[in-house]
Amino acid sequence: MKKLYLSQTDKKIAGVCGGLAEYFGIDSTIVRIIFLFMLFCVGGGLLLYLIVWIATPKAPFRLP
Repeated sequence: MKKLYLSQTDKKIAGVCGGLAEYFGIDSTIVRIIFLFMLFCVGGGLLLYLIVWIATPKAPFRLP
């Protein structure tokens, strides 16, 4: 079962976009572009980012 976590390796601010990209199996740059589009064109990108940041747990520590 897949679970959504904040990314610990692919993060710029909090790991939200990296975590979403890992969950959906896409590149994190695409998720970042979608959030920027939502921020400037739709207006809800920042609010959505903050909600996901607060509601999503950090990824558990894994040994390599």
